[in-house]
Amino acid sequence: MEGDLVPPGLTYLADNIITRQNILGVAKEQGARWAQKLNLPPQAETIFFAGCGYQFSPQLEKLMSLARGVDKSVIGSELPMRFARFQKKLGLNLPGIYSNALSRGATAEVKPLEAAVKVLRKLGIQPAYLAKNEPCCGATLYHAGLQSKFAENARQAYKTLKDSGVRRVIGVVPYCTHALQKLFPLFIKDYDLEVRHFLEIVAEKISLYKLRYPRRVRVTYHDPCQLVRFMNLIEEPRRILRSIEGVTLVEPEWTRGEWATCCGGGGGFETVFPELSQVLAVNRVTELMETKPDIIVTHCPGCIMQLKDGLHQMKVEGVEVLDLSEVVATAMEQ
Repeated sequence: MEGDLVPPGLTYLADNIITRQNILGVAKEQGARWAQKLNLPPQAETIFFAGCGYQFSPQLEKLMSLARGVDKSVIGSELPMRFARFQKKLGLNLPGIYSNALSRGATAEVKPLEAAVKVLRKLGIQPAYLAKNEPCCGATLYHAGLQSKFAENARQAYKTLKDSGVRRVIGVVPYCTHALQKLFPLFIKDYDLEVRHFLEIVAEKISLYKLRYPRRVRVTYHDPCQLVRFMNLIEEPRRILRSIEGVTLVEPEWTRGEWATCCGGGGGFETVFPELSQVLAVNRVTELMETKPDIIVTHCPGCIMQLKDGLHQMKVEGVEVLDLSEVVATAMEQ
């Protein structure tokens, strides 16, 4: 029954979470490579939770490129996911094939993670990172309506964190942070982890530092849905951007904050409706480009992917899409 009700795209992601503890089903060691040169301790009471979105963004972009290419044909939008599931049944690892092909050029995609760790260290926080032992938050299971599977995954993830001595979690992916902070307590009795988002910590401490961007830029900010609608982190990113010398924050008059337009990514939507997701990305980029920005800043791996694709579809050149952690890290270095 479940296989008939849940779209194949979401079933594919859910199966990966359950069996491999990440949304693409690739080797966990591969996702953890970004941190090899940062010398993060493998255990401590406070950890940096990297999440799937940033760690596997090159593979996600490749998968979405395939999905959108097929979606424009008469075959239908779910074929890429059905094909991926069929490959898995045959014992082939399609995402792994993507990963091997992309591994040499993937360093740019994990810069937000590196930047976030560097910022935390500048703020006097030295977190650990569980690397290949980091559990998947399983948020996709919850948002796909697979409540019992989410609950089971949450309990196992919580046990993994507690067995590692974790007491505090600093999340960077909105999806993961919301799950750990708001959803896990719904299914786990006596849940006792302190979970905070990277933005909250930076916003509290940013006034203690003099930040300067290396050049004068016009920046517009895109609010990720999870941050603004579920976690109410609206003023924090704006406070951070306004504190940076050389940055002028420019925003659309209406489509910002709690009224921000969705970029079309997240919740598995882009895997079920890849072409419609692309239309929404173009719509959002069109709104943001009305501010004539040099940089579009956001703080979500899905949003970054969508906004970059929107710029590409519109053939816009000379405008960057950066994660807020990258902007802050750059400003701290000046």
